[in-house]
Amino acid sequence: MKILAFAGSLRKDSYNKALIRAAKELAPSIMDIQIFDLEGIPLYNADLEAEGDPEQVAGFKNAIRQADGLLIATPEYNHGVAAVSKNAIDWASRPPKNAPLNQKPIGILGASPGLTGSARGQSQLRQAFGFTNSYCMPQPEILVYRAHQKFDETGKLTDENTRIYLSRYMEALYEWVNRFI
Repeated sequence: MKILAFAGSLRKDSYNKALIRAAKELAPSIMDIQIFDLEGIPLYNADLEAEGDPEQVAGFKNAIRQADGLLIATPEYNHGVAAVSKNAIDWASRPPKNAPLNQKPIGILGASPGLTGSARGQSQLRQAFGFTNSYCMPQPEILVYRAHQKFDETGKLTDENTRIYLSRYMEALYEWVNRFI
């Protein structure tokens, strides 16, 4: 099973990038998780799209098409979805009739130093996937709160309870994606 994973953050030491790496580490061995870096994807612009997808966008869309499912770690900024996450989804929703996101199973998770663990950002991202005809895994949810206390200085997930829950989440994602392939 091929899973494309990305973090909706550009920061090098992002907790969400670290969460994606931990998810890859804890995933069932049958899952082949490829991590895509969103660095270099421009803001969505229909004029730019009309000229042809920029190279990074074309690569992103192709990676989605080749994957059986997606795993997205999104931060939450100002009580909402991060612009990087939403921008990636906007590009991948085009063109509407042949979008790479159409009927793609998706898992959403997130990490935040705050107490809500990206709950509002995840909720808004789920709303966007309703329009793209994507299948978001409804349960379980994983909201890594106080992320600064759960990762070490190298970005390794060190909180044992979170590691156990993330492992269970990845098993559930395997079962979810398997329903659609």
